[in-house]
Amino acid sequence: MKRDLLAKSLQKMAEKKPEAPPPSVAAAPSKEGAPKSLLNMSDVLTQVASQAAQDVDVSDIADSEISDRFDVTVGLDPLVESIRNSGQELPVMLRFRRGEGPRYEVVYGRRRIAACRRLGIRVRALIKEMNLREALVSQALENSARLERSFIEQAVFATELEKAEFSRTEICEALAVDKGTLSRLLSIVRDIPAGVVNRIGAAHDVGRRPWMELRRLALLECAPSEDKMIALIPDEAEGAPARVNKLIEALQEIERRAATPTRAAKSESPPAPAPTQLPGSQVKYQVGKGKLTIQVGGKQEEEFIEFVKSNLSALYETWSKKGS
Repeated sequence: MKRDLLAKSLQKMAEKKPEAPPPSVAAAPSKEGAPKSLLNMSDVLTQVASQAAQDVDVSDIADSEISDRFDVTVGLDPLVESIRNSGQELPVMLRFRRGEGPRYEVVYGRRRIAACRRLGIRVRALIKEMNLREALVSQALENSARLERSFIEQAVFATELEKAEFSRTEICEALAVDKGTLSRLLSIVRDIPAGVVNRIGAAHDVGRRPWMELRRLALLECAPSEDKMIALIPDEAEGAPARVNKLIEALQEIERRAATPTRAAKSESPPAPAPTQLPGSQVKYQVGKGKLTIQVGGKQEEEFIEFVKSNLSALYETWSKKGS
């Protein structure tokens, strides 16, 4: 049934045929190449569906070049027990690989392979000749249909597809997301240090909002280095949500501390210089920003204040003429 869902998804994507290019560029290869890849995948699926599954030794299977899962062994026990009791109901998909080492490479079904490896049994598999591009499209569609990826796994896989030169349109179709969601997925991986993502893990119970807040905090000028950020993730916390929340709380506290001195600096005036005393008198003056303060210490010298006041116009006029 799930293979039928994948077939329908691929067929729907394959039916989106591109407009015919003008004769002058008809022979030139398409930069995005999405329709060709998807049509090829439709052919691949049709051929694979007509094959019988084979029993393959798990030692003959290598992991995929680009993984869309972090740790396939997390939460594997129920699947192990299901296969132990009822057998492997759905075959995995493998492709032939070249060079030394295992004969096959997994396209999708890594958890089923891990379960069979733990049970020490062979895995039922469909095997097909595929290039990396076809394998990644198939892998993306199958796991999107099964809803197995967490938000951060989706983000990392989207980034890997972009590195493999898939167009954003192709990635959106393969992951069943819109362009806005894809942009957010890519920004998460771009802006949060990779070591932090790996330390937190797949985080199946953590959705978009905590990751977006973590991204915002990671971009702050006061954000600590990657190593210090990793050190803020507690070992004793149970589960990924706790690890993410503890890290967010720690970074928010750093943000608050960094903002406090700035507010204090704006509210406090710089210390005023000490008053200067005129020699042989009790008159003191103090120069501040845009002002002059005169202080007198005796009753007799209070008349000096009046003298300065009455001569301000003459002083200003003298100063003005000097300046011109």
